[in-house]
Amino acid sequence: MKLRTASAVATWIVVAAASGIAQDTSSRLLPKVDHLIYATPDLDTTVDELEKLLGVRAAPGGEQPGRGTRNALISLGANSYLEIVGPDPKQPQPSRPPWWLQGLKKPRIVAWAAKGTDLDSLRAKAVKSGVTLGEVMSGNRQRPDGVILTWRMTSPRNPLADGVVPFFIDWGESDHPSLTSPHGVQLVALRAVHPDDRRVQDTLRRLNIDLPVTNGSLPGIIASLEGRLGRVELR
Repeated sequence: MKLRTASAVATWIVVAAASGIAQDTSSRLLPKVDHLIYATPDLDTTVDELEKLLGVRAAPGGEQPGRGTRNALISLGANSYLEIVGPDPKQPQPSRPPWWLQGLKKPRIVAWAAKGTDLDSLRAKAVKSGVTLGEVMSGNRQRPDGVILTWRMTSPRNPLADGVVPFFIDWGESDHPSLTSPHGVQLVALRAVHPDDRRVQDTLRRLNIDLPVTNGSLPGIIASLEGRLGRVELR
């Protein structure tokens, strides 16, 4: 396995092709992935680093008023995208920063969203099965071209299993962000590590999510991306 590093900001690993078992799992999982949230303390620097590794430059997504953040996006294929999000120096620091921003020293995947519909029913079924997803809430933001995007989601404010268990999102009538984000990168595999991997796997099964989780000292989400410059592992 060849190791390639971009800078002290983050580390990426060029990975080999997945095994047959992993590919089978991915074929069930990846269509459910809406987006990955890649948090960074410096959005501009991380966008530059990712462009050097993937050969694709993320496009500005927009400001997130009240949260003190802004984002940039890269399409990861059919109705899936990478959201790179960091502090917005033009906004005042919020009294309650997003959980992932607290103590963040370098870029990492902090959470992910799964596709969902009829979220009230989905959440009720999850709670009945013993998984307390966040309350269903609405969101919106304005794209740089002025278009307003709206969505509904189960709140990600109190992440389950350190973000390894997804929240769910429904874009309704809005165009999915992957359609207007730069193309050229494909999500080919997704996995996670967690100190309490068996409990996390049980929670995911209750949600019908086939995310492979192995034991590790620290929780983490690992994505294999195929870019214009080769395959890269982002975590």
